[in-house]
Formats: sequence, C-alpha cells, structure tokens
Amino acid sequence: MASSAADLHIFFLPLLAPGHMIPMLDLSILISARGPRSTIVTTPANAKLLRPSLSDTDNPNIHLLTIPFTSDESIHLPENLTGHPIPDITPEFYASLCRLEPHFESLLLTHRPDCIISDIFYPWTATLAKRYGIPRIAFHGTSYFSFTVMSVVSLLRLYESVSSFDEPFLVPGLRHNIKMTRSQVPSIITSPQEFMAGFPASLKESYGMVMNTFHELEPAYADSFKSFGGMRSWNVGPVFLCRRSVDSLRNRGGAAACEVFRWLDGKDAGSVLYVCFGSLARFTAAQLREMRAGLEAAGRSFIWVVPDDPATEGSVPATGEQEGSVGFVIKGWAPQLAILEHEALGGFLTHCGWNSCLEGIAAGVPMVTWPLFADQQFNERFLVDVLGLGVSVGSVVNSTRPEERTVVVAERVAAAVEAVMGGGEEADERRRKAREMKEAAARAVGEGGSSEVDLGRMVEELMALKMIRIKETAVNERISA
Repeated sequence: MASSAADLHIFFLPLLAPGHMIPMLDLSILISARGPRSTIVTTPANAKLLRPSLSDTDNPNIHLLTIPFTSDESIHLPENLTGHPIPDITPEFYASLCRLEPHFESLLLTHRPDCIISDIFYPWTATLAKRYGIPRIAFHGTSYFSFTVMSVVSLLRLYESVSSFDEPFLVPGLRHNIKMTRSQVPSIITSPQEFMAGFPASLKESYGMVMNTFHELEPAYADSFKSFGGMRSWNVGPVFLCRRSVDSLRNRGGAAACEVFRWLDGKDAGSVLYVCFGSLARFTAAQLREMRAGLEAAGRSFIWVVPDDPATEGSVPATGEQEGSVGFVIKGWAPQLAILEHEALGGFLTHCGWNSCLEGIAAGVPMVTWPLFADQQFNERFLVDVLGLGVSVGSVVNSTRPEERTVVVAERVAAAVEAVMGGGEEADERRRKAREMKEAAARAVGEGGSSEVDLGRMVEELMALKMIRIKETAVNERISA
C-alpha cells in the first residue's frame, strides 16, 4: 500500500506557557509544510492565544482541538502559567496537567493520529502512545548543552560537593570549562518535586526527542548526545524562522508596535539595546528601580519591555518614548523578533530563556545576560563561556521568587551594558561571533541545511513507522480471517 506524507497525522501537546506553546506551534508549521497534518491540542484559554499566530500561517493542514482544564475547586488555577503569581509548576498545577490525560486519550481514540509530539512535562503521553502503538516524541525546549549540564549536575549531585551557596564547582566531562555555584542550580534539581520522578522513565519509553537548536551552534554537545544519550534526537531549530516575515511580525503589535518602529528608524545602526525578560519574569520594586537607574546611567538608547502589572507602577517609566531620556518603554507584549531584526539593534538584555537566546543568536545580536530561574543559568553559561556572545550582569540566584534573588545594582547593569554596546577588541569580537552565528542559523534552516535535513529525516522515520503498522495490521487481519 502506497502512502505519502499527506497521510501522516501528528498530535502536538504543548505545556501551558508561552515559551513552550509558541515553539511547538512553529514546529507544527514546519512539519505541515512537508505535507503531514498537524493537530495542536490545548485548553480553551490557550487556544485563544494561539489562534492569531495560526491565522498567519494560512496552512489548512494545521488544526486546533481543545480539552478542558480543571483544577481543585478551592484553588481555581489559571490555564496558563503567565497568570500565576509565581511561575512555578507546582504540584497543584501539575495535577491539572495530569487531569488532561483522559480528555487527550479520548481525542486519540477519535482521531487516531500516527504520532504524539508532547512536552516533557506530560510523561503520561509516553504511556498512551505505547498503549495505542504509536511513537511519542518528547519536545525539550532547551539546548543540548543545557540538557547535558543539567543531567551531569543532577546525576553527580555536584551542588553537594561545596560548603556554601556561592562556592563554585566544576562540571566535569564537558568540552568547556564550566563552573557554577549551588545558588545557580534550579530547585527542580536540588529539591525536585515528587511528581517529577517519572520523567526519566517516560523519556526512555519515548521514540526520541526533538530539540529547538541547530547543529552548528553546539556541534560537540549535539554529537555527544546523539552518540551517548541513549535515545534518538533531531535538532530542527531555530523553529521560529518559519515566521520570519518582518512585515507581519511588526503588524502584530498594532499602534504601539508602529510607534516603536518609527522610533527605531530614527536611530543609528547598532545603537539600541533591547531589554526584555519574557512573559514569566517577576521583579521586586527595588530591583526594577536599580534596573532603570542602570539603563539610564549607561547612556545608551534602549527599548525596555516591562510587565503590564499595576504593582510595578512607580518603579518603571510610563509607556512610549521617555522625555529627557534615551529610552522607549513597552508594557506587556512586544514584537520581539522584528525588533531584534532591526538594523538599529546593537544588544539584547535577556533573561536567557532558551527561545530568547535563539532569537538573539539568529538576529546576530550580542547579549547582556540576566538569568532568573529554571534552565536560564545554564543558558547563560552557554552564551558567555561557550559561544562568547554574552556579558553577565552577575545574577547568581536561581529562583522564581523575586524576593529570594539578590538585587543587581545599577552600576553592574550599566557596566554590562557598556561592555556589550561599547567599543574595544572584546566587544568587536562578540559582534563578529554574533554575525557568524546569525549566518549559521539561516543556513541550518535553509534548503539542505542541518536542521532542514534533520526535520526531513524525522518525518521520513515517522512515515516508515506508519507503513510498518499498516502492514502489521493487514497481516493480523489475514491471520484472524
């Protein structure tokens, strides 16, 4: 029986947070462009967030299905992590993720997809995939480097080898000299929640893992994982380059976006610093005041994206161009990709979330690094120590709770900004490396590029698995007849 990619149907189940949903949407766009049907399964409130991006794709092969989100009646959790005061995957939120399982299984029975691509935070999808005889591919929204370092630190419990939170330890077995402190290690490693115990087993049960990275960015770590990681993997990033139309990206922000681009158009090339900490960042008022003072003291033109939160009133400037200042402030959402692509951009002050790291790399922009929680401290080490693209402000406490993090003073902020935006051999070398990585990212997703080829291989393997299942079913039917 002949079959084509158009016969392949893949279910996608992203974690309910923007930094996980958007890359998986982008992955579905890339896969569907090759013929397969993609169905993104999410909750009603999150479906509303995804629909505008889906409408831009104009691809009839991508669909949305919703399943209900429920939480304990006494808690009433928001459906997306952005609505939580502290952006932790708590036991209560994880319980709600687990309640998705029967509804997801019902969709499996109705639609009979050929594969599940799900976030690593849904270990139960590996069990369902096995039950229905289809492959589950885990989506891991980080780099091979960070995955490797996290695994080594966790397995060897290196954070227990030091006598204080700020004493550095060396991460062994790596191609680079990577040192960290206990304070930089996330709590998911030092004191993991009980519900995470099943994650490693679910990865082993999975058919493979898809990574939003590209080979040329981290060849040693990608090759090492593929050789010794114990499971298949495909590096297919940067996946967001599938929606790189600057015009459409500019238009998403409405009038506010038009205003910031008019402001940018009046700036010299490479003169503006973009400051954004993603959708889950929280800061104390004291830290916001120091950040503001540091940005203004640096004397460089900047765009600062601040939370649309009444609690920040008085700590951050009003929106728009700042009178008597060199800054432009945006509250809430900003068209980040289009801003980073603008020729006026010369630097990116980032929280080191992996999506933002990749976006800065693909735009060819050196970075000021300010990690907050989760894998961000590992990503900072990758940007600074491995790629040589970043300068740290000195944020050394890994915590989702802003009051637990040490305040980074204005002088440190200004010094890091100047190191990235100023002159000198080191700054010029960072810019040169940034340009090289930008070109490498574009090549990776282009025709015949490493990510384009790996994506094709993944689709071909899934097609081959489907053909095997079809033949096995036909044989079993003949035997039973």
